Amino acid sequence: MALKPEPKASFHSVQYALRVLESVSTHGDGVTEAQLSRETALPPGHLSSLLLTLRREGYVEQVSDGAYVVGASLLDLGSGAARRQALEAKLQETLAQLRDSVGAAVYVSRYVDGEIRVTQMADGPRTPAVNEWVDFRSAAHASAIGKCLLTQLDQNGRRDHLSRHRTARLTSRTITSEKVLFSKLDSQPATVPMLDLQEYAVGTVCAAVPLTAGSSAGCLALSLPIEDAHRLRAAAATLNRGAAPVLLSLAL
Repeated sequence: MALKPEPKASFHSVQYALRVLESVSTHGDGVTEAQLSRETALPPGHLSSLLLTLRREGYVEQVSDGAYVVGASLLDLGSGAARRQALEAKLQETLAQLRDSVGAAVYVSRYVDGEIRVTQMADGPRTPAVNEWVDFRSAAHASAIGKCLLTQLDQNGRRDHLSRHRTARLTSRTITSEKVLFSKLDSQPATVPMLDLQEYAVGTVCAAVPLTAGSSAGCLALSLPIEDAHRLRAAAATLNRGAAPVLLSLAL
């Protein structure tokens, strides 16, 4: 399976954020924003926005003289098993905040060894998860998660997946033609969330945005009951804006 090139803004923002964290970590006594701008070669406006996000996520802290130091979230990561647990906990915290922000259940999904896997999610009494009435692994052609992951594969990767998981009709809106599906995937703008308007399940609408880094395809998604469908596009836009902190948690 090969990934398509990565045009995603969130991915580049994360690369810049990692560059900033690397620079901050080399200055034990703190580093000013002006010095960070020189060391990272990032424009001041872009750097200020990144620092705001990193502060909000707890990866950096600003001390009394205005300099930046490594934050508690980064210090808590540790190494080995403890690091993995800390990263999972931080990601879960980020997802819970995003769930409350968009007012919908949210999911992180990865494409691993030719299969779709939902690796983490955050739901609640007021933000119920979608009823997985058909295994997501068999519904890539219909779900927002699946279609978003398929857009990140090349043509051979898509054909390989659909050779193992046929495009069954799940609702009256499900696309079952491989040609039509591929055309839709190819015409999907890179910066626009992928939508599922009752294609996977009657009574549910979903949106997904890519989380692509390196050799791994991933996505961040949300689901809403049909009575909240009027909120889908606004929620998807908020989801898109919240992708960078999630991708940063996955990249660390």
